[in-house]
Amino acid sequence: MSTLDAPPVLHPLEPLSADEVRAASAILKAEQSLAATARFVFISLHEPAKAAVQTGEGVPREAFVVLYEKAERKTYEAVVSLTDQAVVSFTHIEGVQPPITAEEFMACEEVVQNDPQWQAAMRLRGIEDFTLAMIDPWAAGYTGPEDDPSLRRIARPLTWVRSEPGEHGYARPIEGLVVTVDLDAMEVVQVDDYGVVALPPAPGNYDVERMAAPDNVPSFASPREDLKPISITQPEGASFTVTGHHVAWQKWSVRVGFTPREGLVLHELAYEDRPIIYRASLAEMFVPYGDPAPTHRFKNVFDQGEYGVGWLANSLTLGCDCVGEIFYFDGVVNDQDGEPATIENAICMHEEDYGIGWKHTDFRTEDVEVRRLRRLVISSIATVGNYEYGYFWYLYTDGTIEYEVKLSGVISTGALEPGARPAHGTLVAPGLYGPHHQHFFCVRLDMAVDGNTNTVVQVDSEPLPYGPANPTGTAWVTKRTVYADESARGQIDPLRGRFWRIENPEKVSALGDPVAYKLVPGENVAPMFAPESRFAQRAGFTGEHVWVTAYDPSERYAAGDYPNQHPGGDGVPRYAAAGRDTENTDVVLWYTFGAHHIVRPEDWPVMPVTHVGFKLKPAGFFAGNPALDMPPSKAAGHCCHHD
Repeated sequence: MSTLDAPPVLHPLEPLSADEVRAASAILKAEQSLAATARFVFISLHEPAKAAVQTGEGVPREAFVVLYEKAERKTYEAVVSLTDQAVVSFTHIEGVQPPITAEEFMACEEVVQNDPQWQAAMRLRGIEDFTLAMIDPWAAGYTGPEDDPSLRRIARPLTWVRSEPGEHGYARPIEGLVVTVDLDAMEVVQVDDYGVVALPPAPGNYDVERMAAPDNVPSFASPREDLKPISITQPEGASFTVTGHHVAWQKWSVRVGFTPREGLVLHELAYEDRPIIYRASLAEMFVPYGDPAPTHRFKNVFDQGEYGVGWLANSLTLGCDCVGEIFYFDGVVNDQDGEPATIENAICMHEEDYGIGWKHTDFRTEDVEVRRLRRLVISSIATVGNYEYGYFWYLYTDGTIEYEVKLSGVISTGALEPGARPAHGTLVAPGLYGPHHQHFFCVRLDMAVDGNTNTVVQVDSEPLPYGPANPTGTAWVTKRTVYADESARGQIDPLRGRFWRIENPEKVSALGDPVAYKLVPGENVAPMFAPESRFAQRAGFTGEHVWVTAYDPSERYAAGDYPNQHPGGDGVPRYAAAGRDTENTDVVLWYTFGAHHIVRPEDWPVMPVTHVGFKLKPAGFFAGNPALDMPPSKAAGHCCHHD
């Protein structure tokens, strides 16, 4: 009798494969007798309990499913056992709307283009060829009780129009025209026209052929011709090794994850087998606009909770998005029928030289010691409508961890009457402006610094007053504030050099201090909207830069599980309201950082990359400089001096 080979044993945190996505939907369809109107929003790994993963306990392989039944107008969550091929749970979640799906996103354009009332509004603006219109399905937000998620499922698309096929459509916004689409019926239910504003006259193309046109803003005759090539090579190959989704590199180890909502996720990040972070993920993105004009005042989008950045991830291209000795991970998501969709090369990984790591010259002996710094880059890029977001994790040979978001793409534009100046934005071309707005990113860090028992401590630098302990007026000290429970929270204070230590009180260094990593803020900003505004209610997590909550695996998203059309009050503020102890226990650190976008003319017609993020640096985690053992660089042509 022949026997089949046993399937490979997968690590419990390995992302779902295409076959597993297909199996999960098939099991759910069969057991629940789902109709064709049941649409699969997300299918992802149902992550097992942390304790089971950390102890190596055997766990079943399970999928977590968010399902929307259009005919019933109901949202369901399901857990499907792939091990037992059975549905573990199937629960109706009342009063919520799941994210806008890919099929809804794409269907909105045709629905709006075919609507007679919208067509009439376009004709008022002299537009007859509706195929040139671009319809962006903006999430509806919550403008009042009529948007209650239990009543209807809607989007509020905005319109732009190309002057001809292939043109940069965002150069010609249809100002004052807001459409409401019922996503269940897939029909326009309301068209609000706040008055005709002339279309901006100048094209804003950025492709090689069209940017040379004399009326283009800006206009360049041709690409630069004096740029010499830079070649990045590793003749002996990369220094990392990959097994499944596990990566080992220069004493670091990490598991690379991917979900349709969060996109890139890191699991079990450790240095020389010493854990630092159990799970690191982007927990929400929030983009509020500061322009009260009717076309823009409702714009406050949660790009994760109202869409999902995983399924919007780009397929990355060698030599364009990433350079060097590249390793790619595919991203597996799902379509609304429950079939798998593979995004090839969704995650890029490579090494980079990052300049001098450390150096000293002994001026007496003229002995010089210098070492290079290297980092491992793990990245993914998503296109969310007009914007591009690059998500980059960096692991450095000196023990530093960095997270960076790179913002590019195209600003969401508005139109003005000729000669007018915007009060709440910046003119970027004749009759065209970019409204003021902000981008907030909240990262959820399930810390595990040398184990799960951690404490977060805020550290400020304070000058001492003149006195016997400070006779010269130059002395200063550091002040520690322990975040003992969930009422503790904080904002950045660069004038006091504020940072946050994540300590393990159970592990003490040779110098007698608890081992720790410290959170070092980068560029950041406070929200510009009023604390009592609807924006503030919906995105309560932006009220502080740092929150610390007791570990709860069900608390994963900064604005709650379902922010789409939600009036607010959910997410991190609700989690923290429980008042749980956070000292010497398993904690989650939530860090929110913002990009403050007062648009520049240089941001048009496509935006140069803006960088925002933060670092986690060892602070007593090691006995000394962990990069001391980096080898000296070999003499090579790239180190030579040229006369």
